[in-house]
Amino acid sequence: MAQLGRVAWIGADLIPGDRFWSQDIWMPHKFNEDRRHKIAKQKFKVTNWAAYNESLRQRGDLTVWVSDEALSQWSAQRRTSRGGQPKYSDLAITMCLTVRVVYELPLRQTQGLMRSIAALMGVEITVPDFSTLSRRSKGLALPPVRRRAACWRPVHLVVDSTGLKVFGEGEWLENKHKIKVKPKRWRKRHLGLDLVSGEIVCSDLTTDDVGDPTALSDLMGQIDGPVGKFIADGAYDGAATRDLLTTRLGEIVEVIIPPPKTAVASSQSALNPTVRDRHIAEIENGPMEDGHWAETQSQEPRQSEDRSKNRRPSSQPDD
Repeated sequence: MAQLGRVAWIGADLIPGDRFWSQDIWMPHKFNEDRRHKIAKQKFKVTNWAAYNESLRQRGDLTVWVSDEALSQWSAQRRTSRGGQPKYSDLAITMCLTVRVVYELPLRQTQGLMRSIAALMGVEITVPDFSTLSRRSKGLALPPVRRRAACWRPVHLVVDSTGLKVFGEGEWLENKHKIKVKPKRWRKRHLGLDLVSGEIVCSDLTTDDVGDPTALSDLMGQIDGPVGKFIADGAYDGAATRDLLTTRLGEIVEVIIPPPKTAVASSQSALNPTVRDRHIAEIENGPMEDGHWAETQSQEPRQSEDRSKNRRPSSQPDD
């Protein structure tokens, strides 16, 4: 330690000037301190420590229960055909695998957690071992998601699509050996979302050459309830989409599809305008009032311009 300190002291004597040993060199993160944007750090003060401590305790609270209906269906029914008899039902396997996904546990830890839950509840059931969970997870038919009775209301449907890239050995060969591979494959996922509940009510997977209006017919066929509002982007704009929505949903449903900049109104827009024609006219001329498009904003500058031409300048004397 004495030699290290002496070497450091000699190094300080050999280097001339004091600027080299400034704080900027030893603390690089403060080199631009004078030019950095100053944001005052917010200060929070706890005023109710009892409620704050209780909220932290509740973060670790765990409440798990198994219904009597699930316990009655825990064991599998006997099969009448040849082969071994299953011991656990699909419901039991699904419940164990669901706990595994929620808590991100391996199969062995999932078995231990379910065994401890059964012991704490005092339920005399046997828990599937990890090998059974792994074997039964393949080809397991999950029950369909049933919508609640309260959800049978008009759906506010929002439709959109996104691209999915298909990965394979081509990606590995291209990155590892730098060789030319086949063109990348893409798929397109079409989704229909309920804007109120956030539930995905319809979905479809197509190739990347299928347009959004083309896939809309299959999406609408998956909806078995009423639709109160339809919202989509400009990719769904067109007469085919409007006719499909009118046929499936009726004319009362509110359709919100913003037309693109190059949209052109139909030939019957002057006599019998459609909803799309009204949207285009509102973008160009403003909102509609009493069956006529408001043109006051476009006419007022013309009238003021005409008056300014006929008005004499104040500095010129009268004849």
